[in-house]
Order: sequence, then structure tokens, then C-alpha cells
Amino acid sequence: MANFYTDNEDIKFHLGHPLMEKIVTLKERNYTEAQQYDNAPRDFEDAIDNYDKVLEIVGEICGDVIAVNAESVDAEGPQVIDGHVKYATGTQQNIDVINQAGLNGISLPRKYNGLNFPITPFIMAAELVARADAGLQNIWGLQDCAETINEFASEEQKAKYLPRVSAGETCAMDLTEPDAGSDLQAVQLKATYNEKDGQWYLNGVKRFITNGDGHISLVLARSEEGTNDGRGLSMFIYDRNSNAVTVRRIENKLGIKGSPTCELVFKNAPAELVGERKMGLIKYVMALMNAARLGIGGQSVGIAEAAYREGLKYAQERKQFGKAIIEFPAIYEMLSNMEAKLHGIRSVLYETARFVDVYKTYYHISKERALDKDERNEMKEYQKLADIYTPLQKLFASEYANEITYDALQIHGGSGFMKDYPIQRYVRDARITNIYEGTSQLQVVAAIRGVTTGQYAKYIREVYEKNTIKPEHEYLRETLKCMTSQLESCTAKVAEAGNTEYTDFHARRLVEIAGYTIIGYLLLQDAQRCDKYEKSAEIFINYGKAKVAAHAEFINSFDPDKLGMYKKS
Repeated sequence: MANFYTDNEDIKFHLGHPLMEKIVTLKERNYTEAQQYDNAPRDFEDAIDNYDKVLEIVGEICGDVIAVNAESVDAEGPQVIDGHVKYATGTQQNIDVINQAGLNGISLPRKYNGLNFPITPFIMAAELVARADAGLQNIWGLQDCAETINEFASEEQKAKYLPRVSAGETCAMDLTEPDAGSDLQAVQLKATYNEKDGQWYLNGVKRFITNGDGHISLVLARSEEGTNDGRGLSMFIYDRNSNAVTVRRIENKLGIKGSPTCELVFKNAPAELVGERKMGLIKYVMALMNAARLGIGGQSVGIAEAAYREGLKYAQERKQFGKAIIEFPAIYEMLSNMEAKLHGIRSVLYETARFVDVYKTYYHISKERALDKDERNEMKEYQKLADIYTPLQKLFASEYANEITYDALQIHGGSGFMKDYPIQRYVRDARITNIYEGTSQLQVVAAIRGVTTGQYAKYIREVYEKNTIKPEHEYLRETLKCMTSQLESCTAKVAEAGNTEYTDFHARRLVEIAGYTIIGYLLLQDAQRCDKYEKSAEIFINYGKAKVAAHAEFINSFDPDKLGMYKKS
């Protein structure tokens, strides 16, 4: 019997982070719901025990069912029958087991039959599912669309759709089109309002839609005649029960084969407007995308965890020249670096999730009552942190998932290139993580503002740098202080040019300097709570120090006048 939660103490470690008590107390409204709902916790310990038990159920299903089905799902994949998706046999079995266990609507309020969990344990569950089968995590994880409905839809819409999600119906976010990939301002799917029946209708084509035949879809469509930019777009709910959308085809992908990526044709599809007209992209999709990017972070960490374990296992078992290959310096160094990166991206993932939790919970409380001044200020502060950390964690988690799976396959040697081992599937699954929901390049565009405005450096100086640490770790903090100084000096150096294009050119280097420093500090904090993370903290900080030095050297020695030669390539 395998359990992907109980066999990984790192997840429970992050569940025990000190900020969780504040998050849970806010989420549970000081535990007042215990008077109304039998399954509501009566105090913090009761809540954590509840999360722990649910994650244990998730872990058991992942180890005993989902992971077992993963290879057959990868081979079979979904298919289109009569304009609708039929999941692979193993995928349908996975969904049935998850539904029987009641693992849906995890973050939704209890009045909609949800579990009312914070985002953090939901992302932990997503990590577990992704470790078992990254393609299934795309289907199951899309229940975060319900969070967007809960945040912005009318009370009638929430009452209509959210209990269905809690009951196990799947979701989709229908954003991209054949001529509008990352450039969502170019979306042309048409939304027309019929005055006679008081109904919106959608017409057009969507492409690259994950789980496109989901029961409940959030659709970005052009509602304003004569517009060509984001100000003409609105968000709609489409209900599959209307049977007005046809799946034209399922893409034949490199990885995440169990997740149907669909091309959809809308023909007079009835839909419901969410929130205000013209705010679809500007407000609602941004919230939806940030939630998705956090989910991709969880998916990336789950894949990286699976790949690291496969690499470690193979290195311990494979004998060459009379000894296990893990005893060779080239291999144990690879594994140590992989483990440090894995610990690092998990730390920044859950740091981000906690920021999102505080901000989002205050937002929902503000809909119930007026926040006092301190609460409003705290909500704004955590919203700023969530906004700058979300692209940073997505960038590092997805890039490191690719690096870790690449190295794990390398450890396997020629055997890793064969389909006899699951590592080749992890490599294929990981490759999409730094592409969809915004490529790594777009994450840099989103994160660079945190550098140029000094927000990353300010938080590092005012919070991370001042945390209490053990005397024996002071040398690591001194290294991180130097890295922070390099972040500040490199930012100032680039700003001197007074050229937006020049800033964009160095943006990835600047964002990575911030990321190496932040992750280094997070691992150092982890090492204060548990000795296990001392090794990863030291390895990653030394690794980051070298990377930051290289970026700083490039920035400081680069002549802005030479920017043109890159444009000519």
C-alpha cells in the first residue's frame, strides 16, 4: 500500500508553517462555523488534523490508484466520440474514486458543500495528484475555476454551480483561440445578447483548452461590438448541459496525455455573464490565471518529486564497476543538487500559497463585513506579495521541474530513454509546465515589476534578513545579504540607462537574482525549523551565489549600445 502523503514528510512540514494558524483562523472566521456545521473545526488543532486526514486519503488514492493507472492512461489517452470527450479508462476510474472520496470543492465554502480548506492544503493535494499523474492533476485541479466563480459571480450563479463542483463535476477555462494564444486581448469568440429572451449566446472557436469538455466552463468572449482589445472582453459561464459546444478534436500532445486538450466550436451556446461587462480580461482572467499559475507550481513540484525519487532509486540499485552508481561523485552531486532545487521550489510554492490565502480570505471577509484599517492594510500588503510571488514561483518551479526530470533521466543512462521506465513520462509531462498558463518569458514580464519597484528587495531586507537564525548558519545569511546587495546594485545599474527595452533585455537576469536570493532565504528559514533542510540550504545558497555572480558580471559589463546586435540575430 503506497501513500504519497505519509511517505513525504516535506509536505506535512509546510502544513505546520507558523503562518498557518493565522490563515486557518481567518478562513474559519474564528471557528464560528462549528456551531452551524458538524464537520467544521472547533480550533486550530482540529482544523490541521482535518487537513492531515484528507491529505492522507488523497495520498492513498494517489499511491494505490492514480499512479498505478498512469502508464495505461499515457498509452490510451482520451478520444472524441460524437463531439464529446471520452476519458481513458484509467482516467475515468481515477475520477470515480476521487468523487467517491468526496475530494472536490476543497476550497469552497461549506454552504456550497465544499470543505472550506485554505488554498495551501489544496495545492498540497494538487502536488500529490501531479506526482501520481500530471495529466489527471489538470482535470482535478481545474476545480480552482470554482474559486473564481465564488469570488466574482452572483449569489444565484454560485448557488447553481458551486454545489455541482463539490459533487464532482469538472471545470474548464476557455481562453485561448487559434489566433490568440498568450495575447488574450486578441480573443474574437463572439458574445451576443438577445434582448427577446434575455440570454447571451457564444459563437466561435477555442483552441488548446484543457479538459475542454468539462461540465462547467469559464469562457472569455468579446461582448462589445467594434472593439479589438481587452476592454471589449467579458467572462461567461457555459454549462455543458446546454449541449451547444462541439469538441472538434483532441490535440496529440508530447505529454500529460490523460488530459484532453481540445479544440471547441461554439454554436449559439447559451451562457451567463459573470460580474461586469468589459472586465473579463482586465479583472477576472487575471485572477483565474494567477490561481492556475499556482496550480502549475504544484504540478511542477509533484512531477519533480516523482522524477527525483526515480533518479535516486535507480542510482541506489544500478551497479557499475562493482558498486552502486550513487557512490560516484558525479551522480551524488547531481542528486544533491536535484534535492536542493526540489526543496527550494516547494518552499517558494507554499510561501506564495500562504500569501494568497491571507489576501483572498480577507477579500471574502470584506464581502461579509467592513474590514478595519489594520485588516485593510494587511490585505493590501499580502495582495502585493501574492502578485509578485506568483510568477516567480511559477518560473522557478516549472524550470526546475524540467531540470530535475532531465537529470533524473540522465542518471538512468540509456535505460531512461526507453519506455520501460516512467522517467521518460515525467520528462514529457514536465516540458509543458514552463509553457502553458504563461511561458517562463511571460512570468518574467509579470515578475520584473517586483524587481524594479524594489518590492522583492524590501521584503527580503525587512522580513527574511531579520528572522532569527542559529549562530552556525550566520555565514549563510551573510552570503544571502551579499546576494541581496547585488540585486539592488544590478537593478540600479539597469535603471541608469533609462531605457525600457534595456530593462526588458536584462529582466530575466534580474528576476532570477531575486529568485535565487528569496529561495535561499526560504531554505535557510526551513533549516531553522528542521535540521533536514540544512544540506539543501547550503547547497542551494552556494549554487545561487554563483548564478547571481554570473548575472551581475554580465549586467555590469554589458554596454547598452550593443543591445542592437542581439536584435539583428
